[in-house]
Parts: sequence; structure tokens; C-alpha cells
Amino acid sequence: MAASNTSSGNRSMESRTGRTKQRYNTKGERLVAGVVPLSADKYYVMLIQSTRRKGWVLPKGGWELDEECHEAAAREAWEEAGIVVQINYDLGDIQDTRPPKKNPIKEKERSLYRFFEATVTSEEPEWPEKDKRERKWYTYAEATELLKERPELQAALDLSTIKR
Repeated sequence: MAASNTSSGNRSMESRTGRTKQRYNTKGERLVAGVVPLSADKYYVMLIQSTRRKGWVLPKGGWELDEECHEAAAREAWEEAGIVVQINYDLGDIQDTRPPKKNPIKEKERSLYRFFEATVTSEEPEWPEKDKRERKWYTYAEATELLKERPELQAALDLSTIKR
């Protein structure tokens, strides 16, 4: 790989794209890995700006065939938020409870989320999606309000040990 594509300690400066390596379960649900990235004192959670909805979300993305779920979660934290994390706990599976979109031509696939609580060990100045996303620390109360339209993300936050 070219030197310009790697920095920040051998982490790729390019986000993975496409779904050719995407994992699905036997129900056809897309398997998504994510993190609840907490500050060391557990008073703050880092959220990132969504590229599609312009709201705030937790770092998450497709779990691919060539990685373990916790590795996918850490990779997504790097690609989307530019953070290096220490995975602490598996928070378990969370169902996608949002209603399907009313588009008969393109049926929205359901997702099954697996979140991990993680401690942010480093915030890097450059990361793959820096030009697409903003990152910011929030308290539990602030994050809960910002995630109110995303019950699956709110559930992950509620399962974490963030100080309330």
C-alpha cells in the first residue's frame, strides 16, 4: 500500500467501501459492528455526524468477512471518528427497530447491531472520513437527546457504563 494511504500507526487512511465482504445472518439481516466510545472517566461519549441524515450517531458500520466483530467495531471507530479505542465490553446484539422505508422499489434491508463499550485512548488529527464527519464529546443527557430518533443507538448508550 502506498505510504500516503497509511499513517497514524499503520491504520489505513482509506475507509472500506462496498458490501462485497459484508456479513449477513440467516435471516438476511446485515451485521453491523459499532462502539460506544467513552472518555477514560466515563463522563463523556463521542458522537460523530451522520453523513446521510446530518444528525449525530455512534461510530458503526458493516462487519466484514475478514475480521472479528470487535475488530470491525474498532476499525469503524478509526475510519469514522479518527479515534483509537480499547474495547472493554461486548454490549450484545441490538435489533433494528426503525420502521421500513415506504419505497416499494428498494426494500430497506434490516440490520442487527453489535455494540462494544470502548475507552478512547487517542484522538488523531487526520483520519479517513475527516472531510465527511465532525466528532464531538457529549454528556449522557446530551447524547440521549441527540440519539432520540435512533432507538438502536440509544439502547447501546443505555447498556454502557457511562456516568449518568
